[in-house]
Amino acid sequence: MTVGAAEKTIDTVQPISQRMALSVMSRYKPEHFEWHYEHGLVLQSIYAVGKKYGESEYCRYVKSMYDAVVGEEGIATYRLSEYNLDQINAGKVLFDLYRDFGEEKYRRAIELLRNQLRTHPRTKAGGFWHKEIYPYQMWLDGLYMQGPFYARYGAEYGGPGDINDVYNQFIIMEAKTRDKCTGLLYHAWNEDRKQLWANPVTGCSPHFWGRAMGWYCMAVLDTLDFIPQTYQKQIDGLKAVANRLVLPILKYQDKESGLWYQVMDKGRSGKNYLESSASAMFTCFLFKMMRTGILPKADTAMTSEAALAAYEGMLKHKVKEDPSGCLHLEGVCRVAGLGGNPYRDGSFEYYVQEPPVADDFKGVGPFILASLERESF
Repeated sequence: MTVGAAEKTIDTVQPISQRMALSVMSRYKPEHFEWHYEHGLVLQSIYAVGKKYGESEYCRYVKSMYDAVVGEEGIATYRLSEYNLDQINAGKVLFDLYRDFGEEKYRRAIELLRNQLRTHPRTKAGGFWHKEIYPYQMWLDGLYMQGPFYARYGAEYGGPGDINDVYNQFIIMEAKTRDKCTGLLYHAWNEDRKQLWANPVTGCSPHFWGRAMGWYCMAVLDTLDFIPQTYQKQIDGLKAVANRLVLPILKYQDKESGLWYQVMDKGRSGKNYLESSASAMFTCFLFKMMRTGILPKADTAMTSEAALAAYEGMLKHKVKEDPSGCLHLEGVCRVAGLGGNPYRDGSFEYYVQEPPVADDFKGVGPFILASLERESF
């Protein structure tokens, strides 16, 4: 749907998080599950709905999906040798499955993923490469893929070394990618400056991609969920990072729709479009900043107004109900990256030519999580 078109009002009598989760469950079956970050993301969100509302069938559904690939011998299709941070994200739900169902195969799978991080290649600054095929590159995306998993592992099975390491990943990423003028974070940083997309002085990619910023925002707060209270330096540091993100996000919110653009600071330039996954991520982030009390009280009123406008904007412009009552999310950028073959140069033209699609899990998962946050108020 385009902004300004006639939209059907979405029924909110049943919580939207439940309606969207049930809509996904009706069309997404175990034979469709792949060990992939976006599949893990949407299943994590469905599990969270089940836990919040005491609906055990949601959790059993997620278990059935994971049992299709997690066995006694490991994780089907997972390859540690790829050294791909995206492969860690699907492992977040394993902690919940092990806690709630007690099957040792989940615990072994957690260790398998932790072992990847033990030998994962790093920049000289100490940050994980996004993937082995992207040497000396840190992407904002990667902090979401590994950060909360790593922090939870450190809290439950590891120790200070893990907590300090995951904290430093966030600090390095912000220091290397934060733009002093806008406060926004560039999509990626190339330490050796060998990529064509890398600024020869800073090593940063040229633009502020909405979903990349969204990944980082959610990652900071999700990681804080798991850091034990005894690590006050790390908690204070990550809270400061989170608070530095709020004003830049509010500044670039589209005031008419309440949403955010694919390239955040370019507004309606060219073929730039309002993008659903970034909008859902920022909505989730803003609500969670308020719910957790991380946001200073002085900033609560304007943040609340922005978060409510964003959520209503999602319902009005991006969520569609089909004749059967199932919900769909439109306007999700299918994919965007840097480098590779064919080469992605990180230009404005590159980002805006990536087409938006419907029901992509990279948008649906964050939308469910944003709905849960909205329903907490």
